Amino acid sequence: MRKSGLRGWRGVLAGVAAAVMGLGACAGPGQYFEGTGIRDATVGEVAGSWGNIEDTRLTLRRDGTADFQHLDGQDFAFDDGWRVSGTGTWELTDGDAGQVVRLAMTTRTATGTRSDANSVDASVSAPATYRWSLQVDRDQHDALHLFFFVGDPDAGSTYVLTRGKARNTTAGR
Repeated sequence: MRKSGLRGWRGVLAGVAAAVMGLGACAGPGQYFEGTGIRDATVGEVAGSWGNIEDTRLTLRRDGTADFQHLDGQDFAFDDGWRVSGTGTWELTDGDAGQVVRLAMTTRTATGTRSDANSVDASVSAPATYRWSLQVDRDQHDALHLFFFVGDPDAGSTYVLTRGKARNTTAGR
């Protein structure tokens, strides 16, 4: 009788160990991201024109208003393939993990689909309102850039917006 009881506990322990290992395997860089720690960016420095791939453009004005063209969704929404153009508001916030630009779409003016997306009709899946959290970071030359995570957090893929014109090459992916 003791043997069967011991076998039962071994089975329970093996199941718990497998579950813990499975959870650990799902933990990618995006899940444990704790911010950039940047705290010295100013509204004046963040305001301006930003760009990314496939003609993505984002203009942040000092008065807290924003315009954007062909901006993709963040996190799992990126996998839906929609892109939106519109207007909205933004603010530079400072939290425990560093500064973040909070961008809110208030008016959607157009929808589209990314060239690599499988989505058939982006106008159906694209939201009428949306909020992005763009991390504020600096490169090795102290130049500011903004980014957010896209797709599965396990992958740690980022969507990087840099100063100036949009680029036609993949940035950060």
